[in-house]
Amino acid sequence: MSKGKNQKLKLYYLSRILIEKTDEDHSLTLKEIQDELLEYGVTADRKSLYDDVEALSILGIDIVKEREGSSFGYRVVGKQFEIAELKLLVDAIQSSKFITKKKSNELIKKLTGFASQYEADQLRRQVVVAGRIKSMNESIYYNVDEIHEAIATNRMIRFEYLQWNLQKKLMPRRKEPYVISPWALCWDNENYYLVGYDSAADSIKHYRVDKMRGISVIEKKREGGKRFKAFDMAVYATKNFGMFGGEEQTVKLEFDNDMVGVILDRFGTDVTIRPAGKEKSTVNVDVYVSDQFFGWIFGLGGKVRIVAPEEVVEELNKTIRSFGETK
Repeated sequence: MSKGKNQKLKLYYLSRILIEKTDEDHSLTLKEIQDELLEYGVTADRKSLYDDVEALSILGIDIVKEREGSSFGYRVVGKQFEIAELKLLVDAIQSSKFITKKKSNELIKKLTGFASQYEADQLRRQVVVAGRIKSMNESIYYNVDEIHEAIATNRMIRFEYLQWNLQKKLMPRRKEPYVISPWALCWDNENYYLVGYDSAADSIKHYRVDKMRGISVIEKKREGGKRFKAFDMAVYATKNFGMFGGEEQTVKLEFDNDMVGVILDRFGTDVTIRPAGKEKSTVNVDVYVSDQFFGWIFGLGGKVRIVAPEEVVEELNKTIRSFGETK
């Protein structure tokens, strides 16, 4: 048999063929593998293929050989990602608001490279999310990279922070740039946030990454390290409703017992629940009191109520009265 033009790449093409064209339910015979290699300009006799399959197994590719009628079939199992895992990643990408449509398609295309051609067909599906609005900011990926670099090198960052105007354009919130010590990234309420320390205000703040522009890592070392030693990102995200912030307070909630699932989903299972009469219970939770928190209470149709402290109850009542006011 004459040598093909790409013989030096034989092992690479063989691994690619087996990974792309076989899986738990699909295999290739040696004859089919020979035909596939010819498409790449590679020739192979049966004996050399036995040696090549053995070499790929030594390199860590899990290849199974099973009899299929009068011949044997070869297939790759135990791949880097199971198809269920890839489907989960694809669904997360497609349903994520902060990932642009263009980038979503690029990422999903790359993920299909971890699957066989048969499994890849299952990944090319559309996850239907009602009212989904995708981000239009392609720079978010570079923003995240810059933030990670600053965190890794223990340095501060400078950036412009944007907001929408009535002409539907993103404009800087202020003339001077923001200078922040970045400490963490958080994905909450379908958006990506930077959580950092603002030295001027001596407080921990968060910023939507897709609204940050012109990020640059500066030489100044990060500040606020002592504040972040005791910082819990999961707790911070739980206290913030929609990451809108507000004043942190301990609030006592009374709820109908059939709403216990809503309470635990929002605040976690570490909270202490106490009985409060027939079919009612109470719980104390730490939240950032804001209009968004009140909106969450409103949305539960009276089944969850704020009962303390009095100033928060009054603030809620004031907000309710403002809705009824006419101008």
